[in-house]
Amino acid sequence: MDAVRAYLGGRKVQLCGLAQYMNLTGITIGYTITSSISMVAVKRSNCFHKHGHHAKCETSNYPFMVIFGCIQIVLSQIPNFAKLSWLSIIASVMSFAYSFIGLGLSIAKVAGGEEDVRTTLTGVVVGVDVSGSEKVWRTLQAIGDIAFAYSFSNVLIEIQDTIKWSPVVPENKSMKRATAIGVSTTTIFYVLCGLVGYAAFGNDAPGNFLTGFGFYEPFWLIDFANICIAIHLLGAYQVFAQPLFGFVEGWCSRRWPGNRFITSEQAVRVPFYGVYYINLFRLVWRTTYVIVTALVAMLFPFFNNFLGLIGAGSFWPLVVYFPIEIHIAQTKMAKYSFKWMWLKILTWACLIVSLIAAAASIQGLIQSLQAYKPFQLQD
Repeated sequence: MDAVRAYLGGRKVQLCGLAQYMNLTGITIGYTITSSISMVAVKRSNCFHKHGHHAKCETSNYPFMVIFGCIQIVLSQIPNFAKLSWLSIIASVMSFAYSFIGLGLSIAKVAGGEEDVRTTLTGVVVGVDVSGSEKVWRTLQAIGDIAFAYSFSNVLIEIQDTIKWSPVVPENKSMKRATAIGVSTTTIFYVLCGLVGYAAFGNDAPGNFLTGFGFYEPFWLIDFANICIAIHLLGAYQVFAQPLFGFVEGWCSRRWPGNRFITSEQAVRVPFYGVYYINLFRLVWRTTYVIVTALVAMLFPFFNNFLGLIGAGSFWPLVVYFPIEIHIAQTKMAKYSFKWMWLKILTWACLIVSLIAAAASIQGLIQSLQAYKPFQLQD
């Protein structure tokens, strides 16, 4: 919002804030759903190992969402974004661990050649796997999933703000280098998981090959990978929630500067930590937020469609429109110049793609809701 205010101003500041904070809320709900799916997968993996692959291992996601929420209530008391470095490092290590495990298991499955898998250049076959309309909707939903994959752009400036100033390398150059390395690394993993995963499972590939039981053995390795996912999401939740926490708390402090409930802090000595300063407003507001997001996740536990909708909704305003408009304003680009025209064409093309992907994700959510019974067991 500060970047938009500096270069664009007006109503665009409020529109940027609305898009960003709605998206951050959606991401935290999505992470609650995803972490519970991974924790359920651990329990079901052990059940399948014990009773056989055809056993009816019914498990509910909801207790694991509650567990995830309780842990987040504690982690949410981390005062601000700058104090998250240790949690971010743990999350990154977990991310690499489960990505390598997924890739390794897929490569082993392809090399083993034990089953015939149906693979085609265009994916699932119309009339065999899906109807024509289903294939179109799924393809468009996938575009939303791809957009969600680069959701870090919503907190890029907040991350850059935590980088220490150096006269040798300015913060923006450090961030540009970090972003190039990060995007390149994640793209390599995404492409490898997509290609090798499809080679391993073909048209029957599950939405998530670690939680969709594309693999059953070695069960202990599947368990470890899913535990890594859950730990990673514990940290990732905070990375996306902290900017929202900071925004609300900052706004309330400016709005009611004399309110002691909002501004006062009490020093408490915590064993093995030292002095921790408790702010009652922070405690109540952040706890309430975590509870509400967990409840929404329980009501709408649809993994791919939910991620697709979040991705489609945030991609255009936060990844395309505002950065391009800021760039045009910052460089004082001439109106109707060659570069200006192409940037505008890119903006409108991405808007159309985002709207179509959002419509497809909403259609998928409607279909899921029609067959959904709240608080049922997953079989």
